[in-house]
Amino acid sequence: MKNHFSKVYAAELLGIEARLIEVETDVNVGLHNFTIVGLADKALNEAKERVNSALKNIDVKPPARENRKIVINLAPADIKKTGSHYDLPIAIGYLLATEQIKDFNTKDKVFVGELSLDGKLRPINGVINMARMAKKEGFSSIIIPKSNAREAAIVDGIDIIPVEDLAELLGYLEERIKIEPQPKTLLNEEATHKIDISEIKGQPSAKRALTVAAAGGHNILMIGSPGAGKTMLAEALTSILPPMEMEEIIEATQIYSAAGMMNEKSIINLRPFRAPHHTASPISVIGGGQNPRPGEVSLAHRGVLFLDELPEFRRDLLETLRQPMESGRVLISRARGNLVFPARFMLVAAMNPCPCGFYRDPEKDCVCSAHEVARYQKKISGPLLDRIDIQIDVPRIKLDELRDKKIASVEESANVRNKIIGARSMQAQRFKKLTGKHRILNNSEMSSKQCDELINLSSAGEKFVENYLSKANISARGYYRILKAARTAADLELSEQVTENHLAEVFGYRLREEK
Repeated sequence: MKNHFSKVYAAELLGIEARLIEVETDVNVGLHNFTIVGLADKALNEAKERVNSALKNIDVKPPARENRKIVINLAPADIKKTGSHYDLPIAIGYLLATEQIKDFNTKDKVFVGELSLDGKLRPINGVINMARMAKKEGFSSIIIPKSNAREAAIVDGIDIIPVEDLAELLGYLEERIKIEPQPKTLLNEEATHKIDISEIKGQPSAKRALTVAAAGGHNILMIGSPGAGKTMLAEALTSILPPMEMEEIIEATQIYSAAGMMNEKSIINLRPFRAPHHTASPISVIGGGQNPRPGEVSLAHRGVLFLDELPEFRRDLLETLRQPMESGRVLISRARGNLVFPARFMLVAAMNPCPCGFYRDPEKDCVCSAHEVARYQKKISGPLLDRIDIQIDVPRIKLDELRDKKIASVEESANVRNKIIGARSMQAQRFKKLTGKHRILNNSEMSSKQCDELINLSSAGEKFVENYLSKANISARGYYRILKAARTAADLELSEQVTENHLAEVFGYRLREEK
């Protein structure tokens, strides 16, 4: 008996990037044996049982009935293969090798999907990542479970073939039935926010600081007594952030899909808001693990990472935030290689000024000693504070303001958002002049060299820098962060030049660390 061989293509998820995997099937003479080689994990080795049952239940000859040696090789062999999405390519490869289906062009198709025992296809993680890889590698189509189709259809330039079960796929491959490619996903889901900034009474200075932070993507720290509204202000921030661009939507959807957190969503088109508890472990926040997964900083990519009660977080966890805050990514190093997770987020932190929460409160006395206050505030290191552009006090709202039934209208909230969109538009026009590998989307992402090129100081602004900033004992990082935030304040006024007023405003946001 001659040897029977086939090769189809699948994908492996490494972090949030997908790699092309060749699924080779060899059916040879010998005692019955069904082996999967190529660094397969336990879930993948169990594919043998799922494929056997699925093929039997659609009335084709399964491997269990073959009195031959069946070898499935997943290449390249040095990459660890994980997950159940290899079920479909293994089944198709076996059917081709045993000539149970008509031969077709396997060189232009990628197959991914988990099989149930009755032959239906279950949804899998990372479909959009795999579709982007298939397009990049020059494939014309990717065959995926139907329930994943809307997610993958964000990717242009490749046919997304949605399949409900294995029998339907065999009919499609043998050209007995026709399956139309999934139409491109339309972003028509309306944005809904838990809290709108118009619902917050008072706090004009905090709202202004949030506006500057939102317009430039700057990190912000709010310090105030318990009940002052810090958490509500943080949750309202997403209501004034500009809508996500398509590139941002794809990036966020890739991260959530790879992490298996899509739930009922097909796309992530609202800016993420992540608020981990202070008992969270460094791995859950930064990412990693035995099979590396995105952490909270990556899940907050292009959105907000909110750390409430900042001093209660572990010191080592807070220090690990410093590198992603600076670079916008997390590098996970393993013996077999490195994985990179994007982590371009806005850090919004809140804390009390002391353990009891009432240090410098005008209405309630603080019961903490000076030593306790100093020790509490020193839980936040200088290098971390240096990376937070805006640091503000949030005073308690007076009773008469709380009882005032007149609150800001939704129109006023929309006006704030429109100002922020206008500022971001100015930034986008400015950044078009830049050339480089990485595209930047807001002022906080500028490098020091780009700051020198793009920040246009007025003559009075130059004097302000000479007279005040040069004498304020500010680090080089702090100096450039003041320039970036001042550029954002100018953008909100649609001003081409950064004046002394813009510098004075954001300089006031940095004075806390110098005090």
